[in-house]
Amino acid sequence: MTSSVFRIGGDLTVRRSGFGAMHLPTDPGPGRERSVAVARRAVELGITLIDTAYLYGGGANEELLAEALHPYPDGLVVTTKVGVEQSGPGGEWRLDGRPAVLRDQVERALRRLRVERIELLQLHRVDPETPLADQVGTLRDLRTEGKIGRIGLSEVTVAELDRARRITDIASVQNRYSLLDREHEPVLAACEAAGIAFLPWRPVAWGGAGARAEVAAVAAELGASPTQVALAWLLGRSPVILPIPGTARIDHLEENLAAERVVITPAQRARLDRLSGTTRTDGED
Repeated sequence: MTSSVFRIGGDLTVRRSGFGAMHLPTDPGPGRERSVAVARRAVELGITLIDTAYLYGGGANEELLAEALHPYPDGLVVTTKVGVEQSGPGGEWRLDGRPAVLRDQVERALRRLRVERIELLQLHRVDPETPLADQVGTLRDLRTEGKIGRIGLSEVTVAELDRARRITDIASVQNRYSLLDREHEPVLAACEAAGIAFLPWRPVAWGGAGARAEVAAVAAELGASPTQVALAWLLGRSPVILPIPGTARIDHLEENLAAERVVITPAQRARLDRLSGTTRTDGED
């Protein structure tokens, strides 16, 4: 039977089905009120891993989660990401992994999330203009100082992961991956071999009509939705996969979590596995 939990870094136990907060509206008004309700419902339903990032509204998403959930219940992990910066008010976002920038972003994230330590802090992207040793080394130093519990990476190659692991322990990788988008299969394999948590962003992505039809057919056989089939496929794909689907609706949140109860047969999994392809769509994790 597939385990429902995973120990990030070997010691931080979370439910494998997590929640991505990126899509939660943060502007004042009814949208924000619904966002708070969704975040609270996620915790009520037993989610223990919530993913956010500085990029999501320049910290507004982090502040929203703190408003909704602080003081945090025991066992809840809110992971955030740093390493992108905005070029002035309303300016474009760019990669920025300089040590001073990473330190400043972590300090601000601590204040916004109202915590003394971020249990899992991920580098949102590797900045090609800053040596990887400087970027990962800075996070390692922050961990030594007690401001970070564990270090993760996002959208990396196998080679980048290997280089980072020579600098310090890496607890998680967050790459784009789904039933129909398996470009990062080698990275998943590397994570599985090393016991590193793999958090697929955009875990539900739809390709051509043929692929959608096959997923829909399996869903009909199981009495489930296509989205649930896609998430159940991920949960059964590897024990290190921790899906973090995002939504701003409670009904979709509940539907996503119900995917844990969907049991795909070996024959159905073989059919789904044959759909392997790469679906590229615009958007950020």
